[in-house]
Amino acid sequence: MIKKTASAHWAGSLKDGKGRMSTQSGALDAQPYGFNTRFEGLPGTNPEELIGAAHAGCFSMAFSMILGDYDAVPDAIDTKATVSLEKQGDGFAITHVRLDMTARIPGISEENFQEAAKKAKENCPVSKVLAGAEITMEASLES
Repeated sequence: MIKKTASAHWAGSLKDGKGRMSTQSGALDAQPYGFNTRFEGLPGTNPEELIGAAHAGCFSMAFSMILGDYDAVPDAIDTKATVSLEKQGDGFAITHVRLDMTARIPGISEENFQEAAKKAKENCPVSKVLAGAEITMEASLES
């Protein structure tokens, strides 16, 4: 079993407070976040952005692995995840993730490409964690 850690520190009220997020690897080290970075578009990170990065990365790796079943090796896979956070009742929920992926894969048919992309979307570990949200995808094969 693999275990990875991340941590967050928060001080203050929701709107005026400030926080920092860090990851075990050091990729994030006391990265600032707060109400203004999450809801007002100011510089800094936020949980939804990090979930999107994790989902895009996980999907791309899963897709690369599944391509092996088709004897295909990608030259490039570029994935963007758009995470939707919506007000629901007294709180908020991640309701939708859209994956936009473009790839260059020599010798693969469009049918096999789409089949592999669908399998990756359904089976990457981050997709499974986000099972309560709708996950849609647009996959484009470049020639």
